[in-house]
Amino acid sequence: MGQSPKMSESGQTMSGSWWRTPLIHRVAKLQQREDQVILVLALVIGALTGIAVVAFILLTERLGMRLYPVRGAPWRRLLFPVGGSLGIGYLLFRYFPDARGSGVPQTKAALYARAGRITLRTVVGKFFCTSATLASGIPLGREGPSVQVGAGIASVLGRSLGLRHEKVEALLPVGAAAAIAAAFNTPLAAVLFALEEIVGDLHAHVIGSVVLASATSWVVLRLLLGNHPLFQVPQYQLVHPLELAIYAVLGVAGGLVSVTFTKLLLGMRESFLRFPKRTLWFQPIAGGLLVGLMGWFVPQVLGVGYGYVGDALNGRMALNLMFLLVVLKLLAVTMSYASGNAGGIFGPALFIGAMLGGTVGTLAHHLLPSYTATPGAYALVGMGAVFAGIVRAPMTSVVMIFEMTQDYSVIVPLMISNLVSLFISSRLQRQPIYEALAVQDGIHLPSAETRQRHGQSQITRAMRALTESLPAKLTVREALQQAQSSKSRGWLVMDSGGVIGVINRLRLEREFTQDANQQLGTIVSGLNFPHVHSDQSLDLALERMGANQLDVLPVVNRANVHELEGIVTLGDVLDSYGVSPPDRD
Repeated sequence: MGQSPKMSESGQTMSGSWWRTPLIHRVAKLQQREDQVILVLALVIGALTGIAVVAFILLTERLGMRLYPVRGAPWRRLLFPVGGSLGIGYLLFRYFPDARGSGVPQTKAALYARAGRITLRTVVGKFFCTSATLASGIPLGREGPSVQVGAGIASVLGRSLGLRHEKVEALLPVGAAAAIAAAFNTPLAAVLFALEEIVGDLHAHVIGSVVLASATSWVVLRLLLGNHPLFQVPQYQLVHPLELAIYAVLGVAGGLVSVTFTKLLLGMRESFLRFPKRTLWFQPIAGGLLVGLMGWFVPQVLGVGYGYVGDALNGRMALNLMFLLVVLKLLAVTMSYASGNAGGIFGPALFIGAMLGGTVGTLAHHLLPSYTATPGAYALVGMGAVFAGIVRAPMTSVVMIFEMTQDYSVIVPLMISNLVSLFISSRLQRQPIYEALAVQDGIHLPSAETRQRHGQSQITRAMRALTESLPAKLTVREALQQAQSSKSRGWLVMDSGGVIGVINRLRLEREFTQDANQQLGTIVSGLNFPHVHSDQSLDLALERMGANQLDVLPVVNRANVHELEGIVTLGDVLDSYGVSPPDRD
């Protein structure tokens, strides 16, 4: 018989564990000093994210211009977007399903619904798939994906050190701020974006580490690529007070374009989501084909296009081309995103805004040459107006443009245009684009009101396990027969993927008179059905029960609306308030 391994005094085997014991002790010590660790991690996250964003810039811009040069053969401008979208579509479908889309909704989902978890596989897939997609000419942005990559780096590091999930969650906005700081060369705007959009609270306790990571990432960008602003912008000057009215008109145009962009993107994406899942791998080719056909005739449609934004800001672009690019880029971006290509909407929002502002500015300068500035000034303000209307981050927009120009004179026109654009877009499109995209993916992010409601009774106190439900394959006739023996007034409708709806007795009886043989799965909504989340309040459950005439609601996961965590009944809610429900027997 072989000799058994030697035992240490603590009873552990010396073989294979000599390195684990000191590592475990180090992790335990780190857990006791989490606050200090997070500050050190902020520096590390900022540096690593800065390097990743610099790599993004080099791959998406410099490589892309070599693949489809403006004066190159037209077939190249068709081949690369189509081939790139097809190849990356397969990789996203087969290996990196969580790397689709912008990255901002996914980051917020990780923060609020997945305990801060973003896997290393997702980080790697997001970086390479987005780089290849944008380098092939797909006109999406790199900033949103950079946010998910930065947050993913933070998540991986935090979990590797064994930090509690609350601390890991706190690191996600740190990585997001570092990504925006390097992507736009705007460290202050990056801090505002992380607090305004990702966290949703400008007074969040993570502000110190967010600032530290943003500054570190910005320093890394400067060291690697030099002290160069994202755009070379001429000095701005307000020629006449009449211009403020024109900037208000630009805000109206920016709001209308923002609403058009949002509704078109969401509508297209909803159509693509209806197709069978087996088609996901080649859906992105729809965007690549449209971009390629447009690029054949108008090369400026391809890629991120920041070089053309610079031309518009410096008044080197014709009116008809700028107006044409507003239309073409809007269609190309919405189709590319909706069909499933990897990339964000930050960059496209700035591009469309610059072209829209340049168009309005050129017209205004032509009609009132003595009272208006050059078109480049309007292109600059247009960037902020469309960004504020689409992304709904007005403070970030103002500060970002200010950091780009280093000119305080631009603040007042920016504030006017942004406010008008934000007002119009929020009235015509109530749901912000990132929230709407998350809902389409079955992710329900908590509102600011929900996050601040700590003292109220939450549903988690009253929820229970599911006891009875109706299969989606049942016909209305069969369901009504099964419901006769139940004392409940409502039932969950379930299929193999989880809960897909809720139906009450009155609805069953009404559907029975119309078509008793139709299946339940065809008459309930698979996405927008009455439900609650465990962190919401009991009064909200009562409100939704009353509005839908139900005495039971499914409690579903925020990261997947079909994943059932339990149910909450009318009786349980009333019991929690000390009220006995009336006997309905």
